[in-house]
Amino acid sequence: MVLVAGGDSSSVILNSAELYDPSTGVWTPTGSMVVARHIHTASTLNTGQVLVTGGFGSSGILNSAELYNPSTGVWTSAGNMSFARAYHVASILSDGKVLVAGGEESPSPTTILNSAELYNPSTGVWISTGNMNFARWVHTALTLSTGEVLVAGGEDTINLFLNSSELYDPKAGVWTQTGSMNFAQRYQTLSLLSSGMVLAAGGISTSGSLNSAESYNPTTGVWTQTGNMSFARKWCPSSILSNGMVLVSAGYGSSGGLNSAELYNPSTGVWTQTTNMSFARFYHTASILNTGKVLVAGGTGSSLALNSSELYG
Repeated sequence: MVLVAGGDSSSVILNSAELYDPSTGVWTPTGSMVVARHIHTASTLNTGQVLVTGGFGSSGILNSAELYNPSTGVWTSAGNMSFARAYHVASILSDGKVLVAGGEESPSPTTILNSAELYNPSTGVWISTGNMNFARWVHTALTLSTGEVLVAGGEDTINLFLNSSELYDPKAGVWTQTGSMNFAQRYQTLSLLSSGMVLAAGGISTSGSLNSAESYNPTTGVWTQTGNMSFARKWCPSSILSNGMVLVSAGYGSSGGLNSAELYNPSTGVWTQTTNMSFARFYHTASILNTGKVLVAGGTGSSLALNSSELYG
């Protein structure tokens, strides 16, 4: 089953949640969240429960977290983080804990965080861990095969786009700087390839949406440019297919919302266009099903929130 929770529907912040059944292709409502929120994170724990953190609520940025129990369809409080945060990242560590890092604490005056904290599903307790070297929001993060967490790009406290990246060591609780990306950017997508390399694609720089892509080598700590996408795009998810290819779907380009999709071949470093989606969309989600198909859901069309979903594969 695929869970979708919260979000923004035509400027109304939602607390509702729905489940998609791949065997029937049907969406059904499930329990509503305790707090309506959007621009939050959602992480599937080793227990099968889903942890949702932060985001924007009706009264501003939230520090609350909650858990969804798929057995009961009920949401319960998961305690409060030390900081309210939105546009942050959340990563599952090898020991099952959840690392939350960075984000925006306040929009006025703008307060961007370099802090990070850990959620322990066994105790239900949040604890602080080492601070990042740079405050950042609208960045991306990914857990490497080494167990370290890579954070890349984003925007800092004075609205400068970042090309810096850093690594979190769960054993030491410390962040260290690693190689810088070739382009300062935010909203790029990160994918962990079967080789252990990381692919960063798309996003936005000071000059607009990007069609560039680059790969990160965890062994050397170096970012290297790879093939460009056919279309510049931001606000687009990426999905690793069963054949190792990376699917990037839709997003927002230089002239508006896109319905195009592209495939990246890690063996050749080349992107090829694949079938267009039925609807242009951005800010959508993409989930890999047990069948190997990719479920794309929601997002924004030309100006309104979408309730449609589509399957690739």
